[in-house]
Amino acid sequence: MKKNEKPNTMLTVREASKLLNIHVHTLRRWNDQGFVSSYRIGPRCDRRFRLEDITALLCESVKN
Repeated sequence: MKKNEKPNTMLTVREASKLLNIHVHTLRRWNDQGFVSSYRIGPRCDRRFRLEDITALLCESVKN
C-alpha cells in the first residue's frame, strides 16, 4: 500500500444500511438483485460492502 493510499474500508450490512437509511433486508435484496455489490467473508459467508461503493450509491441518488 502506498503512503497516501487509504485502505479499502469494508462495512457490515448493518453499517451500510444505516448509511443508506434503509432496512438491512432491503440492502440484502438490492445485493441479490445486483443493484449493489458485496464481498463474502468468513465461514458464514457474511456480506461486506466497500465504503466507496456505498458512497457512490449515495452520490448517484442525490443526483437524481
